[in-house]
Amino acid sequence: MPATPSSRQLKHTRAIVLEAYARDDGLWDIEARLTDRKTRDTPLATGIRVAGDPIHEMSLRITINDQFDIVDAGATSHQVPYPGHCEQIGPAYKNLIGLNLLRRFRAAVRERLGGTQGCTHITELAGVLPTAAVQAFAGEQKLERPESEPPFQLDHCHALRFDAEAVRLYYPRWYVNASSTDDEPKA
Repeated sequence: MPATPSSRQLKHTRAIVLEAYARDDGLWDIEARLTDRKTRDTPLATGIRVAGDPIHEMSLRITINDQFDIVDAGATSHQVPYPGHCEQIGPAYKNLIGLNLLRRFRAAVRERLGGTQGCTHITELAGVLPTAAVQAFAGEQKLERPESEPPFQLDHCHALRFDAEAVRLYYPRWYVNASSTDDEPKA
């Protein structure tokens, strides 16, 4: 990241924290929390929010099985700009139940909870659940794949494209030379 000018002043912080818990029953809880804070007193329609107090503080919890299916979900609004109103949307996040984090999850979230069907902040928070869950499972759960299929992580990011140097070095079986005419990875 390039150097920034020395004369700058922090005005706003958005913090997103995700924690993953393995449960005794074989399921996993992924808990996500979003917090927005201002460094100055902020006038809201409902009154002044004192500097440092959260403008938004929301949490979203999902419970998943080892296939990344959501079997339970819940959302809570702890601090909101419109108390008594924003908190009412929490039960809508039960609509995540039945979705799979690895199959069109973000599109399904937009369909079920986009716009006025959900809270902008909680719905945005849902978007980071798939990668957090995959990271939680890494080294903990074996992502079962047939031997004829490439490892899960391949071709899902720039560094692990089938024609990338990292794939050539660490997953040579699946490396595809960019100049080759064969677009499929080796089996």
